[in-house]
Amino acid sequence: MMAAFGFSLMVAMIKLAGERLPVTQILFIRQLGMTMMLGPVLVRTFPGSLRTRRLPLQCARIFLALIAMLCGFTAVVHMPLADAMAIGFAKSFFVTIFAVLILKETVGLYRWSAVAVGFIGVLIMLRPGTEGFGIYGWLAVTGAASAGLVMVIIRLLTRSDPPSTILAYQAIGVGVIMAVPAMVQWVPPTNQEWGLLGGIGVVSYFAQKANIYAFSYGEASLLASLDYVRLIYATLFGWILFSELPALSTWIGAGIIVSASIYTVLRESTRQQRLASGPDGRGLGTG
Repeated sequence: MMAAFGFSLMVAMIKLAGERLPVTQILFIRQLGMTMMLGPVLVRTFPGSLRTRRLPLQCARIFLALIAMLCGFTAVVHMPLADAMAIGFAKSFFVTIFAVLILKETVGLYRWSAVAVGFIGVLIMLRPGTEGFGIYGWLAVTGAASAGLVMVIIRLLTRSDPPSTILAYQAIGVGVIMAVPAMVQWVPPTNQEWGLLGGIGVVSYFAQKANIYAFSYGEASLLASLDYVRLIYATLFGWILFSELPALSTWIGAGIIVSASIYTVLRESTRQQRLASGPDGRGLGTG
């Protein structure tokens, strides 16, 4: 719950900072802050902290994470918080699709049905053909798709590289790439905006720590389901800070997306349990 609150607060702070500052600058400073926080660990374990067996895959993850954050941050700045957050939950549907295409996982009819229903929820929120339809909704979808592909790549990377190395490559790589566009578009922040930018880095760091701690001691499927509390927090922040009240289509679409996402997560958990319960550690579940 603390991690969900932290991530929602971070998104709200990004939206506040984005009222005047370019997204490239916000992302660069965030990555710089994350790199500084990782600094002691990187220095202590150097050069092992940056040693990887799959450099091309690390580079692919950096590129996709960059797209995911640029699109996601831009959508957050220009869309109601609840809308951007709900569409972002479509990530789990893209994870299912890419896991089949890349990891050759077997997915059954029930999970494919949940994915299809989830995308119907996304379309309800995007409202194609209406005045509410716009590019920022599609940027949110692109961000979710990129984030889903990043999750699948992480599954491949964890087979050979430690989590600290994976995190370090993203923090440094995205920061280096964003340095030039951030400098070109640089807008001198006010004292209040520096506070927001610093807060984004600090809140993001501790939210990540809380998330890791929770998954170390709790059941993954239950915690993943609780992650959708972020939508409630996002709605509250949107109402309090930006006077945003979700439209009926948002409530309907978000409800469908969250329900389908929770089902997908729980179905995946059941599949993993079946795999583990087999005599050779591999079960017969197809999800």
